[in-house]
Amino acid sequence: MAKTKILFITHEMSPFLEISKISEITRRLPHAMQEKGFEIRILMPRFGSINERRNRLHEVIRLSGMNIVVDNNDNPLIIKVASLPAARMQVYFLDNEEYFQRKKIFRDEKGEFFEDNNERSLFFCKGALETVKKLGWSPDVVHCHGWFSAMVPAYLKTVYKDDPTFKDSKVFYSLYNEDFTEKDTLSDKYALMAAQEDGHAEAAQAYGTGSYVDLYKGALSFTDVVVQADEDLHPEILDYVKKNSIRTFEPSSDEDYEAFAELYDEFVTEEVSA
Repeated sequence: MAKTKILFITHEMSPFLEISKISEITRRLPHAMQEKGFEIRILMPRFGSINERRNRLHEVIRLSGMNIVVDNNDNPLIIKVASLPAARMQVYFLDNEEYFQRKKIFRDEKGEFFEDNNERSLFFCKGALETVKKLGWSPDVVHCHGWFSAMVPAYLKTVYKDDPTFKDSKVFYSLYNEDFTEKDTLSDKYALMAAQEDGHAEAAQAYGTGSYVDLYKGALSFTDVVVQADEDLHPEILDYVKKNSIRTFEPSSDEDYEAFAELYDEFVTEEVSA
């Protein structure tokens, strides 16, 4: 039987960037699945606070050189990679000087949400999928973590739905309590820019105002399995999941790896990889 292939897309991962519990889950869960024989790929942004020398990042020339269009602007995408020797895992980093080479992650020195976080997120989401295409690797499951990956489900179910790389991929989305306040927003421009560049008008309606709740509603409307990865989740988001009968997985703990493995294995393709 073919191995289940899992793509993890996240904005943070220990030890490279540790903002919230997402960093630990995206470090331990892929490792646990790899130990069980699954094929794993992990993608995250190369934010400016990530030390390249200490973490031994180096550019992957064969993957770099693409341009990702956001708001009618061509943005060069540089791909770097680092290995976690103890886990025998490689992590791919998406880099861009304008979007990611800042000392701060999502907020400026005054604690204000970056005005271009919508562009940065879209660049990452589209860049991640284009990178996987260039890798020539077709995931059975694409598991998204964090609001920064919110447009990935919509892209997969619209723009990339007939692409051979992703045509059989299922989308998992983990729900967390994140540092995204009521006044923070990606604005309605977030979805409008995505639709403008790629023509999937459904996204513009699904992602609404670009608020925290609307971001998750948009992502979940294109999601196959919701993972409740945190407690005290936003009631409006949970109500949306229930009303739309989206399949929900609630692990007994963050380390409930047997249950995760069984769930992922439901979606293995029948093709035997070479």
